[in-house]
Amino acid sequence: MTSSTILLVEDDPSLRVLTARALQENGYIVRPAATGPEMWIAFNAEPIDLIILDIMLPGTNGIELCRQLRQKSDVPIIFISAKGSETDRVIGLEIGADDYLAKPFGTRELMARVRAVLRRGGMDRQSEQSRRNEARFDGWQVNFPRRELTSPSGAVVDLTGAEFDLLSSFLHNAQRVIARERLIELSRTRLGDASDRSIDVLVSRLRRKLQGEGRDAPITTVRGVGYMFNAEVTRA
Repeated sequence: MTSSTILLVEDDPSLRVLTARALQENGYIVRPAATGPEMWIAFNAEPIDLIILDIMLPGTNGIELCRQLRQKSDVPIIFISAKGSETDRVIGLEIGADDYLAKPFGTRELMARVRAVLRRGGMDRQSEQSRRNEARFDGWQVNFPRRELTSPSGAVVDLTGAEFDLLSSFLHNAQRVIARERLIELSRTRLGDASDRSIDVLVSRLRRKLQGEGRDAPITTVRGVGYMFNAEVTRA
C-alpha cells in the first residue's frame, strides 16, 4: 500500500521537526513548509493526501490559506493552533477544515486525528461513487462529483466543504427530521470538535445561501429535535 503524503505547514522549526519525525515514524511521507509560499510550492509539486496547517503563520495566515485551498481543492485539512476556543473551531468549520487540533498536542492524538481524517476521506470517495451524480430541488442543481451547487438562475454558489457536506446530508434524507445529534456526527467529517452551536451556525450559513428569488430556504427547524429539508429531491 502506498504511503499517504502529508504537507506539514508549521513555522516553528522545532515543532515542525518533531511533528514531521512522528509522522514519518508512523509510515507517512512528509513535505514540510514554514510559510504560505513554501506550502504552494510543495502542494503544486506532487499529489498531497492531507495538509496539517498552522493558523498563526508569518505573512498569509492559515485561515486565508485554507480559504484559498478550498477554491482549488478538497484535500483534507487539519488545523493546528495554540488558540483552541470554540469560536476558533467554528471558524475552522465554516471555511472547510476537516479537523482542529489545539496546541500543545501529543503524538498519539495527532496520529489518531490523521488516521481518522484520511479514513473518512477514503470512505467519502467510495460513498460518493455509489451515489447518483446529481440532485435537483426547487430549481437548484447539485453535482456531487464536482461538489457544486447551481442556483435556479444558473449561478454557481460558493459552498465551503462543511456546507456542501451538510447539504448532501439533507438531500439524502429529504423530508425527514434529522436530529441535531446526528448532524453533529455528520459534521465531524469536517471538524473534530463539533458542537450544538457550530451546527446551528453552519445551518444558518447554508440557509442564507439557499435563499433567493423570493423564496425561503427549504430547511425547517424542528423545535427541540433538529432540522428537516422539506423540498422534494430528484436524482439523476
